[in-house]
Amino acid sequence: MLVLIAAHAAVAAVLPALAPRAGRAVWWVAALVPLATLVWAAALAPSVLDGDTPVEHFGWAPSLDLEVFLRLDALSLLMTGVISGVGAAVLVYGARYTSEGHGRESALLLAFAGVMLGLVTADNLLVLYVFWELTTVVSFLLIAGRGRTREHREAAQQALVVTTGGGLAMLLGFVMLGEAAGTYRISELVADPPDGGYVPAALVLVLVGVFTKSAQFPLHGWLPAAMVAPTTVSAYLHAAAMVKAGVYLTARLAPGFADTEPWRPLVLTVGLLSLVVGAWRALWESDLKRVLAYGTISELGLLIALFGYGTRNSALAGEVMLLAHATFKASLFLITGLVEHHTGTREIGRLSGLGRRRPVLLTLAALAAASMAGLPPLAGYLGHEAYLDTFWNAARHGPGAGEEWVLAALVAGSALTATYAVRYLWGAFAGRPGTEPTPQEDPGDRALGMAVPIAALVAATLGLGMWYSGTEALTEPYAALLPSPQEPYHLALWHGLSPALLLSAAALAAGLLLYRLRPALSAVRDRSPRAPDAQGSYRQAVRGLDGAAAWLTRRTQVGSLPVYLTVLLATVLLVPGAALLLRDVPLPAPPLWNSAVQVPLAAVVLITALALAAARHRLAAALLAGAVGYGVAGLFLVQGAPDLALTQFLIETLTLVVIVLVLRGLPAELGVRTGSRRVRRLRLAVATAAGALVAVLALAVSTVRREPAVSEFYTDHVEEAGAHNVVNAIIVDFRALDTLGEIAVLLVTAIGVGALIGVLGGRAATIRARPPAADRYEPTARWALPHEQWLPEARELPAHDRSLLLEILTRLLFPSVLVLSLYLLYSGHLRPGGGFAGGLVAGQAFTLRYLVGGRADSAFAVPLDPRLVAGGGLALAAAAGLAPLAFGGEPLGGALVSVTLPVLGHLEATTTLVFDTGVYLLVTGVCLKLLSAVGPAQETPEEAAGKSGGTPDTPATATGSRA
Repeated sequence: MLVLIAAHAAVAAVLPALAPRAGRAVWWVAALVPLATLVWAAALAPSVLDGDTPVEHFGWAPSLDLEVFLRLDALSLLMTGVISGVGAAVLVYGARYTSEGHGRESALLLAFAGVMLGLVTADNLLVLYVFWELTTVVSFLLIAGRGRTREHREAAQQALVVTTGGGLAMLLGFVMLGEAAGTYRISELVADPPDGGYVPAALVLVLVGVFTKSAQFPLHGWLPAAMVAPTTVSAYLHAAAMVKAGVYLTARLAPGFADTEPWRPLVLTVGLLSLVVGAWRALWESDLKRVLAYGTISELGLLIALFGYGTRNSALAGEVMLLAHATFKASLFLITGLVEHHTGTREIGRLSGLGRRRPVLLTLAALAAASMAGLPPLAGYLGHEAYLDTFWNAARHGPGAGEEWVLAALVAGSALTATYAVRYLWGAFAGRPGTEPTPQEDPGDRALGMAVPIAALVAATLGLGMWYSGTEALTEPYAALLPSPQEPYHLALWHGLSPALLLSAAALAAGLLLYRLRPALSAVRDRSPRAPDAQGSYRQAVRGLDGAAAWLTRRTQVGSLPVYLTVLLATVLLVPGAALLLRDVPLPAPPLWNSAVQVPLAAVVLITALALAAARHRLAAALLAGAVGYGVAGLFLVQGAPDLALTQFLIETLTLVVIVLVLRGLPAELGVRTGSRRVRRLRLAVATAAGALVAVLALAVSTVRREPAVSEFYTDHVEEAGAHNVVNAIIVDFRALDTLGEIAVLLVTAIGVGALIGVLGGRAATIRARPPAADRYEPTARWALPHEQWLPEARELPAHDRSLLLEILTRLLFPSVLVLSLYLLYSGHLRPGGGFAGGLVAGQAFTLRYLVGGRADSAFAVPLDPRLVAGGGLALAAAAGLAPLAFGGEPLGGALVSVTLPVLGHLEATTTLVFDTGVYLLVTGVCLKLLSAVGPAQETPEEAAGKSGGTPDTPATATGSRA
């Protein structure tokens, strides 16, 4: 299972690169993966249906109970067949249907198939949630397409907002269920379900997620809006796969929770309401895809009601209807795409006479629509008979819990389903009196390629109906898990003259009659008050949310940094401060100092901090802030933390340089103090109290430790990591996952900084052009100007901006500093250093070169984008972390490598050095990105005007940068 999911992801990743050469053939390549999955499922079907349940386990972080369990049972097997079978047909169809973007569309559809496969085989609530949200993300990308129209963007956003909101509610319900049961394994949870407490509330939250994903009333509006997506997306996501996720989860949890209040009343109410309302709305749509979309809402409501009812017979009927719906509804969507391909429209009012000229397509559509209406010998008929028989007997012999109303809703829904099935078939293919036949385009070979997968799906719905014994063998094992208060129902095409047959015939006759009476019903509908429209309600909710956000923003975001800091610090004082005061926490009296060296260092920190608060010049404030940082780094060094001190020194130096470069474009003075004397006193009081609270918290925390210090574990096991430097071993071995997350955040932050400053390109170098003649500075001492090319980038600078001394020093120091950075990288496992410190040192080297020559990237032999350096570092670190999986090890683990070389002798290294190299590259790339971003910020207005030949007030663009 894990291999198949990975195969979907791997092939999907390759398809966009393959598309420029292979063209439409990438769809065939994509179809091979779900086809192979279907073959795999068929091979395992006999053993799984006999009760065998293969389980795959992957321990991600067992100590935190983060484990991946994949399990294949009868229900997962059924869903796998639907996902893979329909997926393969849709991908084959897409090879002829899609006209552009073959790589992107086929890759996303294949990735979606893999995500759905993970969802239906997941045996852990949290893993299921991850796949659940991944379906939402891929669905958003597929609906939006390339975002060329506002309609596509809004539909994708609506689907994302609604389903993600329901998913968050579901996640809370999952956590509540898992904590109540003491396990997040779904199989264990269903086998021994918890009860009482907050379990009912948890079930309500889970069902909210189900209803949003399966587009149930009143949260259904996103599904009709999503019909702007291509036909392949609608047929797969919105008929056979994504919308079935909510149905699947209902079926998965029903054996354990169907009898827990308020499960059954809630699923029956929402499901049956959606059944009737969705079918009713389908009668009045003029777009064929929207007719099918509202029909899908209706049939999903039916499936949720059948599975949620929680008995053996209702589950059997639900499984048959799930198979039938996947085949007939996917085929009808694909037929709609072919109709649009032939005629250029999906509007019923513009279609006429298509059936006479496309008899094969009409035949396929008639069979699919007949299955949807419940006609024999198709799969839809088996499902209709099964659920009508189930609830007829429940209404007669049940406990009297409203089964009569359920049966009435099912009959009404079946009648309306037959009505809109006829409407679809007649509207798409019938000739209209007095109307010219719809003009058709020459289909060529594409139509045949599109008709083949449609025929396969229609053959499946026919075969499932006629081979009812095989259909029952596939559906019986899951249904047998549920209680059977009635005599077990068995699938057959003929049960005699039964009540279910009479009800089915009555529903079909009523549906045909409703279609004949549709004009009269339309007049009554027009005169009747309209119910609130889901789409309008969504738009009103979004506008209300935007308005509330604007109102709150106007009153809280006042544009004053001191106000924001005051609010944050006051919150810290009130929440942790109040908790500290309410608890009796002993506060020890620590020694004032452990070493005499700490006294002058602490004095430097305190004095410079006080001077910083009083500074009125920006440059002075920056220098004083750096002095505070250097003093703190000295304290780290005295306390025996050389790695921490080294990192602090390097960060302070680099930060100071960047700040000074940015400050060059800002006024020299900080500006006039704002606020009255009372406000300034308030700020002083809050700042003093916050500082005191932090000091008290530090003392309190040091006294409440109950468990042994984790540092002892690190020191005891550091040699197992092949290291002597505990700090570096923690970073790249013991806590490598934390490091990977932190460097990813660092990369995102650097990209954000560059975007905010306006640098979107790779290399943004500032070249200071000679200012106008009137303002040109002519040095009096020409002997200090360099006449040789010490740095290649310096020749682009005006002569008076060059410095002989700095150029020579930079040329000498640059390679030496880079060598030092590499030394820190490769020696970090044994002594102070590591990838982070080495990257910062490399950043200092490039900063020095930038300050002298105006560019840092010229040090490379070829043009190199800083984003490639940083992104390559993150990719290398991630690959190094995942590499142990290929050898049966734990992710982010390390191994010692010992080799003996002829000249160098015996060498020992650890594989985590590759991870540390990724950190080194990422930090170096981030430094280069920051340097490229602050380039325009360090220009003075006079320099910018000199480049454009204008005045300082004239906007100018730096000609030496690619933005």
